[in-house]
Amino acid sequence: MRKVIIAPSILGCNYGELAAAASELEQDGADWIHLDVMDGVFVPVLTFGAGVAQSICSSVSIPVDAHLMVERPADLIDDFAKAGCRYITIHPESSEKHIHRVLGRIRELGCSPGLALNPATSPEIVRWVAGAVDLILIMTVNPGYGGQKHISAMHEKIRIVRRILDNAGREDVLISVDGGVDSSNSKNLVDAGASVLVSGSYITSSYNRAGAIDSLKVLK
Repeated sequence: MRKVIIAPSILGCNYGELAAAASELEQDGADWIHLDVMDGVFVPVLTFGAGVAQSICSSVSIPVDAHLMVERPADLIDDFAKAGCRYITIHPESSEKHIHRVLGRIRELGCSPGLALNPATSPEIVRWVAGAVDLILIMTVNPGYGGQKHISAMHEKIRIVRRILDNAGREDVLISVDGGVDSSNSKNLVDAGASVLVSGSYITSSYNRAGAIDSLKVLK
């Protein structure tokens, strides 16, 4: 049996009870908590800011992973670092012209920097940031909404990214996958090279969240 990091997204939870939801997910066996931070500009949806993230971080003992789907991530990373987020992930398509500089700032703040690849983003960018990241987030849906259909063509991108990282001597960099992740595709994702599975509605809409997490965590 092989184990993988399971990071439930709390995007679909009651926004008035996110800290409590995160705490319950930890009790149900989650390894991380994944925060979908949206500014209503980079993606159409507006979610929450660093204040909510701080409340969530204070409610759990597991790592919190902040995925910044925002136009100007450099303006927010200090606040999310102070909130207690362990991982902070940004998009190269944002308005930031100097992605290396932003990734470096995330590390200076004591957090692990991540870069997210949208479905149409070439994996080749990883070759040039391999030394600056601790995590690559591969989107298997287009960002902005939960509950979208999983794009299975991205499985090959996972393989390519894993190969690029390994060739660069960065076997330690985690590959996270987000978008329509459930028990029907989790084994294929891990076989392709994923080490972190972000799953939203499959877990949070389940009547048995612990069972849903377990179904992703141990692969036979």
